[in-house]
Amino acid sequence: MKLKTQILLVGLVLSASLQAQYKFYQTGFEQYKQGKYTEAIANFSNFLGKSSREKSLDVEVHYLRGLAYIKTDNFKTALHDLQESIRLGHPNAGNIYWFLAQANEKSGYYFDAINAYDQAIKILPADKETLIKLYQERAQVFLKVDKRPLAYADLYRAYELQPSNQDIKSELEKFSKEEVAVITQSQNQALVSPAIREDKAKLMEFYKDEKRYALVIGNAQYSKEIGELRNPVNDAIDMASELEKSNFEVQLLTNATYGQMRAELQKFKDKLEAGPAEKTVGLFYFAGHGLRQEQENYLVPVDAKIEFEDDIWRYCFPVQRMVLANMERSNSRLNIVILDACRNNPFPSITRGIGNQGLVEMAKAKGSFIAFATAPGSVAIDGSGRNGLYTQEVLKAMRIPGLTIEQVFKEVRKNVLLLSGNKQNTWDNSNIVGEFYFKF
Repeated sequence: MKLKTQILLVGLVLSASLQAQYKFYQTGFEQYKQGKYTEAIANFSNFLGKSSREKSLDVEVHYLRGLAYIKTDNFKTALHDLQESIRLGHPNAGNIYWFLAQANEKSGYYFDAINAYDQAIKILPADKETLIKLYQERAQVFLKVDKRPLAYADLYRAYELQPSNQDIKSELEKFSKEEVAVITQSQNQALVSPAIREDKAKLMEFYKDEKRYALVIGNAQYSKEIGELRNPVNDAIDMASELEKSNFEVQLLTNATYGQMRAELQKFKDKLEAGPAEKTVGLFYFAGHGLRQEQENYLVPVDAKIEFEDDIWRYCFPVQRMVLANMERSNSRLNIVILDACRNNPFPSITRGIGNQGLVEMAKAKGSFIAFATAPGSVAIDGSGRNGLYTQEVLKAMRIPGLTIEQVFKEVRKNVLLLSGNKQNTWDNSNIVGEFYFKF
């Protein structure tokens, strides 16, 4: 793969402070070109650590630091930088996905590697040499996860592009005649089916070993001081039912006390930790009262008695530090957090350090998708029917086959905006590389 670097900032008139920060970037770039990767990493890290830096350079610095980590065999560390450079809109996204695929493969994250190869194949120019390499590399990852039919298909695509390639022929010859006959028959049968069914069959085959676990909580029967809610129990029951139809093993809690929530969170954590590495998906859903204190969001049990500010961290559950952190430390390849808890502060008498409205944006974490009923700092609208507006639209979108998780929540955003008269704008934060489908 040819290395393409692009300097995205030239000829700027910088202040003395910015010039000092820019020097870190400039020195790091020169060191990278000279093969001094450890020194380059240090300078790039110094640049990114300065709040006064020229942030338009972040996209390039993350890219180059990610490559430097790869050059020094720090593949897992490289993943965040490569993902961040894509998120920031680097114009070399196709090659970055290729590097990301290789780094994921080296880290043992095989399904993320396959999905990154998918993106690279979609984006990169379809020249023969590039496609041959991509198909060959992806085939090897398919073999590592025992997806031999998919590996054979990739190798055969590469062979069709270059029949004289002896390495590809040797790889194809490792498949037995009986195995090839079965694969070929399956492919021929797929040709007579509609394309969408072929895609569905491929997705079902690819994700057939995936283990899905969900913890769903709906709290409504709060004390008079906090305020009862109308929809959360129905929301949780309906969400649990829909998730079971999407092959999730679901733990459902309604009107849960602190002790019940704590016990079920521990069971949920244990399930994710026991799940197969890179084949486990965890989903946490909460409907009920939530609030923010400083830079953390808290979920409120029905028995919470909050008189003083420090009671919040004693009797409520921090989403970032307890829920999401436990999910991240598990074997799951993907962690999904859905919060329909963006209501007014239920403890208006306690105001210091507490936001009066909504929740606060959560920090990005690798392999996590976080969805709020409304944008940080805003308040969600309760529904007039069985479900709250947000959960009502999430349930509808989840039932649409073939949508990725990002497409599901784009559909939710569109419909919630429409039904709320543009008063409620949902919010989500994705830091995932692979794909996830509720329905194939």
